[in-house]
Amino acid sequence: MARTQKVSNHLKKRLVRKEQKRSEGTLSERRYFLIVCEGEKTEPLYFEAFKSDLPKGVLDSVRIDIEGEGKNTLSLIEEIIQLRHRKEKASGRAYDQTWAVFDRDSFLPQNFNNAIFKARDTGPEIHCAWSNEAFELWYLLHFEFYQDAASRHDYQARLEREISKRMGMPFHYTKNSPEMYQLLKTWGNQEQAISWAERLEQWHEGENYADHNPCTLVYKLVKALTGPENTSK
Repeated sequence: MARTQKVSNHLKKRLVRKEQKRSEGTLSERRYFLIVCEGEKTEPLYFEAFKSDLPKGVLDSVRIDIEGEGKNTLSLIEEIIQLRHRKEKASGRAYDQTWAVFDRDSFLPQNFNNAIFKARDTGPEIHCAWSNEAFELWYLLHFEFYQDAASRHDYQARLEREISKRMGMPFHYTKNSPEMYQLLKTWGNQEQAISWAERLEQWHEGENYADHNPCTLVYKLVKALTGPENTSK
């Protein structure tokens, strides 16, 4: 029978210290994201599913906190400032990036624009993944390029048509559905959605963002979460 070699206590302690240093180093290199959504379900459900689907290498290097506040435009930005302060104070660490996810919908143009300006001028900056007119535009871009000014209801009808076509059976969109991310992943094309969202953004000019319809900057948050600075660690 082969003899089992015992590890000395001295060596055990060295190994434990080495592992602790490795863990501390990994934690110190992690990037921390705070994502705060205007909606309480639709957007948080999408990003929670997105987060769960990220490769392990990304999740080892990124911490993502997601909140649904149920606030609108300007009040959302004000709430994010307070929420970020409370979370950073409680954890003793600062977020590397903070994101606000909100829609234009039927809010007054000045409220929508002012929310974007306030987020930009806040220190540290709050990045905005806004959609004009609604978050569902991001879903639709997984299937087709769409550049006509429209409402949430128009997006829904076209989304139902595109998914039904690919599934080979009727699909009815339900707001706040926890299955949307998986449906987009199965039947849509995220890389194409990013490309088309970039194209829409370039199509608009000026800082009257309330008139940038259709447009969505959700693609910027998606790219930030999966960027090389995260996956390379």
